[in-house]
Amino acid sequence: MTSKTPARSADPFAGLIDADDLRHRLTALTAATDGDGSDLTVRGHVLNELKAAMRDARIRVEELLFADGGGTLCAQRLSHVQDEILRVIFDFAIHHVYRVKNPSAAERMSIVAVGGYGRGTLAPGSDVDLLFLLPYKQTPWGEQIVEYILYMLWDLGLKVGHATRNIDECLRLARTDMTIRTALLEARHVWGEEPLTDELIERFDKSVVAGSGPEFIAAKLAERDARHTRQGTSRYLVEPNVKEGKGGLRDLNTLFWISKYFYRVRSGSGLVKAGVFTRSDFQRFKKGEDFLWAVRCHLHFLTGRAEERLSFDVQREIAVRLGYTQHPGMKDVERFMKHYFLVAKDVGDLTRIFCAALEEQHAKAPQPLSKLIDRIAARARRRQIQTGSPDFVIDKGRLNTASETVFEKDPVNLIRLFAIADRHAVMLHPEMLKLVRRSLKLITTQVREDPEANRLFLQVLTSRNDPETVLRKMNETGVLGRFVPDFGKVVAMMQFSMYHHYTVDEHLIRSIGVLGEIERGEAGEDHPLSTDIIKTIQNRKVLFVAMFLHDIAKGRPEDHSIAGARIARRLCPRLGLTPSETETVAWLVEHHLDMSTIAQSRDLADRKTIEDFAREVQSVERLKLLLILTVADIRAVGPNVFNGWKGQLLRTLYYECEPVLTGGHSLLPHDMRVEAAKRELAGALGAWSKDELGAYLDRHYPAYWLRVPLERKVADAEMIRAADRAGTGFSSRVVTHAFEGVTEITVLAADHPRLLSTIAGACFVAGANIVDAQIDTTTDGFALDTIYISRELPGDDDEIRRGERVCRLIEKALRGEERLPDSVARKAASRSRVKAFRVETEVLVNNSWSNRYTVLEISCLDRPGLLYDLTRAISGLNLNINSAHIATFGERAVDVFYVTDLTGQKIGNIGRQDAIRERLREAVEGEPAEEPVRRRPRRAGVA
Repeated sequence: MTSKTPARSADPFAGLIDADDLRHRLTALTAATDGDGSDLTVRGHVLNELKAAMRDARIRVEELLFADGGGTLCAQRLSHVQDEILRVIFDFAIHHVYRVKNPSAAERMSIVAVGGYGRGTLAPGSDVDLLFLLPYKQTPWGEQIVEYILYMLWDLGLKVGHATRNIDECLRLARTDMTIRTALLEARHVWGEEPLTDELIERFDKSVVAGSGPEFIAAKLAERDARHTRQGTSRYLVEPNVKEGKGGLRDLNTLFWISKYFYRVRSGSGLVKAGVFTRSDFQRFKKGEDFLWAVRCHLHFLTGRAEERLSFDVQREIAVRLGYTQHPGMKDVERFMKHYFLVAKDVGDLTRIFCAALEEQHAKAPQPLSKLIDRIAARARRRQIQTGSPDFVIDKGRLNTASETVFEKDPVNLIRLFAIADRHAVMLHPEMLKLVRRSLKLITTQVREDPEANRLFLQVLTSRNDPETVLRKMNETGVLGRFVPDFGKVVAMMQFSMYHHYTVDEHLIRSIGVLGEIERGEAGEDHPLSTDIIKTIQNRKVLFVAMFLHDIAKGRPEDHSIAGARIARRLCPRLGLTPSETETVAWLVEHHLDMSTIAQSRDLADRKTIEDFAREVQSVERLKLLLILTVADIRAVGPNVFNGWKGQLLRTLYYECEPVLTGGHSLLPHDMRVEAAKRELAGALGAWSKDELGAYLDRHYPAYWLRVPLERKVADAEMIRAADRAGTGFSSRVVTHAFEGVTEITVLAADHPRLLSTIAGACFVAGANIVDAQIDTTTDGFALDTIYISRELPGDDDEIRRGERVCRLIEKALRGEERLPDSVARKAASRSRVKAFRVETEVLVNNSWSNRYTVLEISCLDRPGLLYDLTRAISGLNLNINSAHIATFGERAVDVFYVTDLTGQKIGNIGRQDAIRERLREAVEGEPAEEPVRRRPRRAGVA
């Protein structure tokens, strides 16, 4: 980023708007009407002059923002422009529209800026909050003036919040309404009778503010907490709200409101005099405020509206506007967002320091470090207890140093304090927090290599209490990044991806929290297998260390899994892990994505998939550790990322792999397993006649018998028999799977090359998201396709009706009653593409992942109708699809198809493979597929 320092000028508002010249021009417009500005023609000309002046001024303000980078200055300039426009309108109204030659005492008025405008700062799209202050009750003259000003402002395109009151009304309402009280707290005179404004401010301070500090503080902090709950409780959300989000401008506003109210200061510098902030704290306050205002003003200028959410589609453009550039391993937008989150972290630090100072003065009650162990903290607050170290004391629930020199005397105390805080679940004293921040430079290489320091850190990391909370405190104070420099590199690092909801450091800390939940049995219903097997692992220490390190190499040019394994091999011995433990941690870090990738994008019924995975894992213990780590990793990515379907896929992979690793799974010969599956189904269909049963058992190819579970085989048999008797040639079945969060749809239809693409198109038009598909063909030319769509409705009956609507649409499309290409095109046009992201399209044609099929893996930018276009293209290439596995990681789609040619063979010809890659790349771009050759393939059934 190119750092810009706001230019120093004797008058930062010079040249923005010439109010006197504007007044003269407006006066000249009334010459033809003898000074009567109420004429409609004159009013139109006046409005045009005001629009031009405001437009030119705003253009100049934006130019200055680019030139000097001053965010706060930009907001002040916009407020200044608004002040001048208001003054000109008011003067024109009283001199040329509603002139009063001898005004009475009641015909006076003061225009007062309140709320954000009262602070003298405005964003381009901010509301203009005004109080028209009267000495007594409203008069006809006052009503006319207010009405004229408001209509002018509205016609200028401004959003205006306004009230017309006298002083007594303002004070009466402020006593009962905290919003009005907050607005008046920032009252600022703009124009008119200034003594009125002065009287309001003086009486407000004496009769409303005095003595009501604790009440106001409690209300503002409660309001802040509610706002954080609405916006998201983490300040590290990757699409933050600049104004309302945690760590945003509103948090700084709240500090300033409370400061003005409780400490009775009129400026931020007054907090230094009051002893709340040090000068360096106040400098951080000003720098953070300036940066956030720059982001907010750029955001409003860019979007042309009051947009407060820093969404993915504007982040890159804002980064460019602010002068950020790309560095190896980090995009320009990621560098910008890292700066944003560091500022949000500073805002959080300032909030904690400020609130702790209030607690010291009994303005609010202290809160325990962790909600999980409130009772321990409550006991600690009632008495002074021993910490186990002479350098620390716990008094009234707060951990503090015994002296100012404890960190200089022994820098390991900077780690020890968090181990004590974890053990006793206590708050950290505000004075100690300040001392910690000033002492960070004491964490040197010598401290990092100290065995006791590393023992204490490992104790915190693997704590059975609440390691997530303590690690977050370590991170917020800066200790964690200093003690583990590799972690420091990912602090506030944002990944420009829709898949990741948090910064890298926040994700790592949250993943430790999820791991703790699984270990405590608090996630049993969602993750029953992980909850069960975590009790059986031999070494929980390696699991927690691997969890802490799994993404620690993000932001580097090389693969973060490989780089992370290298960091683990360097760091683990320092933490006291044995060579064997170190190698296990390194393996888990290097392969932490493998289980998720294979479960979501490989055919788990294909024996080669399981054998290859088992060969990589090598032991049941590693399999257990990898499963738990994978579940916690996905859970910590963000809300609703982990679902029952992903959990089911992971469990299936685990259960398929475990017997291979234990050596207890001996495969019967292929033919014997097929015959055993047929006998099993025959036993379940005992009511069928011998001839009917024999004919049915010959209708399926071996692949069907080996991979389909018995329950589904029985349902398929009954559905096919009913379709034969009805002679419809089409049948469908809908089954809900509530725990997995998917709905299973099975379709029986005459086989043809475009069947799967027809199903995919119908699902897309119906708004159903396919997550998996299995395709089987009968020996008599029918296809039995089973697809899984994401569940949308909570009730099974409603979800079944939804699935049946999808089935009816599929049937209409197969009968030619629904023109799918047209319907898909209309649906795709109505849904917006993800424009902010770029994902390089990669098409793999792999013959080593399966013994019987060629595997096509398409990784690309997701878009509406993608699966339909891909399946059409595959059909156009005369390929038979055996199974499809659909995964979406934010903006990136990974679609995998197991295919053969029309003779049931793999695609071995290099030229043919190149043609497949080229055609699928074209399909990703949305180019139409050619019509396939019309043949009746023996698709999934070829052995």
